[in-house]
Amino acid sequence: MAEKRDYYEVLGVSKTATDAEIKKAFRTTAKKYHPDMHPGDKECEEKFKEAQEAYAVLSDPEKRRQYDQFGHAAFEGGGAGGGGFDFSGMDMGDIFGDIFGDFFGGGSRRSSGSEPSQGPSVRLSVRITFEEAVFGCSKELEFPYKEECSSCHGTGARAGSAPETCSKCGGKGKVVYSQQSLFGMMQNVQTCPECGGKGTVIKDKCPDCHGTGYISKRMKKTVEIPAGIENGQSVRVRGYGEPGRNGGQRGDLLVEVMVSSSPMFERQDMNIFSKASISFGIAALGGDIRIKTVDGDIIYTVAPGTQSGTRIRLKGKGVPSIRNKAVRGDHYVTLIVNTPTGLSKEAKETLRKFDELTGSSLTKEGGAQASKEKKKGFMDKIKESFDEH
Repeated sequence: MAEKRDYYEVLGVSKTATDAEIKKAFRTTAKKYHPDMHPGDKECEEKFKEAQEAYAVLSDPEKRRQYDQFGHAAFEGGGAGGGGFDFSGMDMGDIFGDIFGDFFGGGSRRSSGSEPSQGPSVRLSVRITFEEAVFGCSKELEFPYKEECSSCHGTGARAGSAPETCSKCGGKGKVVYSQQSLFGMMQNVQTCPECGGKGTVIKDKCPDCHGTGYISKRMKKTVEIPAGIENGQSVRVRGYGEPGRNGGQRGDLLVEVMVSSSPMFERQDMNIFSKASISFGIAALGGDIRIKTVDGDIIYTVAPGTQSGTRIRLKGKGVPSIRNKAVRGDHYVTLIVNTPTGLSKEAKETLRKFDELTGSSLTKEGGAQASKEKKKGFMDKIKESFDEH
């Protein structure tokens, strides 16, 4: 027989742990290894039983005192603690109610399956352009929609009849199964397989909706996409999801927005970025250029001597805030100076004259011509040196 692990080690707590810490640790461990979460896994089943045993001892002040004094021997027939104890008297209803409630999506194990609950949400996606994301737009969407059956008014039962209380769960929507364990009889709570948690069953189903209580149809709905929305964000349209259960309200329609990229604009938060080409002459002398923005083309005056890579700011030409469309980001434009190509002979000569008037960069040291002359002079000196010998 394998040696038992220390109970504190099993639950992952210190020997000074409080009752609340022990309970919390057991809930975490029990949920992790519960057999319902790992069907057929013997190792998880053993770890779950081990956690149960550890909690049974450490949650009881007297048993914990005995364990701290004598260890596992306290509960063995001939141990120093004097004869062990009976696990079957333990009340784990509260803690297992929490655990089973988590398995079923929240709530106590004593909650009724016939309580009203909101229906699930319906998810769709829609693709819009960059500009539509900036300024907002309206999109008509078509999607499946469950409408209350006019014949049975949502009951699912044939006209003149009504759903009956489920005989298996007594209308509670959940059933309790008892099973023998190391610690006595344990209770396991599950959704009623007969009624699916509704608490009622339909013997005579409505012929129009086949007992579902709803008729499926195609719904068209115009959805407003707010200005400033970002790629991947969703718009919620309340009340257009799946029907609720037992009189609960409908779920929502969640529309995920996919924003197409723009060939000329890029977005970062509320700011827009783009590039604009300017001629060599305008960069040097200054002048007006036309810049594309999401609001349309604007005329911008370039300052004389503007360098390539200069970034200018167009205030208030960016993306509106999704919370307040009156507040907008900025548009940043990087100016790129175009270097002329394919120059005619006359244009090249004019540029050389221009270069002479602005500092003769073509002939100064470091220029191409100067480099050639410098190399030629150096070779000449070597040649002259050989000639002298």
